[in-house]
Amino acid sequence: MAYLQTDEELEVAHAMAMAANFARGVESDPHLWRWIILALHSAAQGAMVLSIRHGNGLLALSRTSYAEWMAAYEKNEPPPRERLDNSLDLYEKVKHRTTGTIGGNTRFVPRGFEGADIKRLNSLRNEFIHFTPRGWSLEIDGLPRICLSAGRLVSFLAIETTNVMWRDEDAHNMLKSVHGQFTSEMERLKVLFAKRRGQRRASPRSLVSPG
Repeated sequence: MAYLQTDEELEVAHAMAMAANFARGVESDPHLWRWIILALHSAAQGAMVLSIRHGNGLLALSRTSYAEWMAAYEKNEPPPRERLDNSLDLYEKVKHRTTGTIGGNTRFVPRGFEGADIKRLNSLRNEFIHFTPRGWSLEIDGLPRICLSAGRLVSFLAIETTNVMWRDEDAHNMLKSVHGQFTSEMERLKVLFAKRRGQRRASPRSLVSPG
């Protein structure tokens, strides 16, 4: 029988790879932004989990799940099913002066619009996975910047710092490669979209000869 084998490290690397793959075709097919958003959100969430897993992974759990796990541990009972914290709470943990520095970690400090962009990515992801019957128009000009902000979160936590103690070096190398590809494509699209906005705003001027 064939099986799909994965873990938290492979999940981050493959999610980032999918975001990079979709990014290469999004200029000709804007519907691929949906899949970029979903894949990038998965990569960012996974990077946050890797950054705070610290061997037992308890810091990545929701507050309720953590309390249930500790209660079972203290009573020497079988551990309950673990439930991951939501993305925005994980984001707060990797930024926090305490939880973001446990185990010698370097906490993430957003720059400029990055905090708002990361929260916007989460909101867009929720819109897509809980899509209700309706028509919806999404302005795409700002999406490259949002993606670059979330991409820096991934890079900072899982590539630039030593927050993640990688067990699978192949997954680590894969993440570094595809993240670079994704960043280059988003930078290109950001410049392209800015150029197009400038062209739309420029109105033709009539030349009037003096009478």
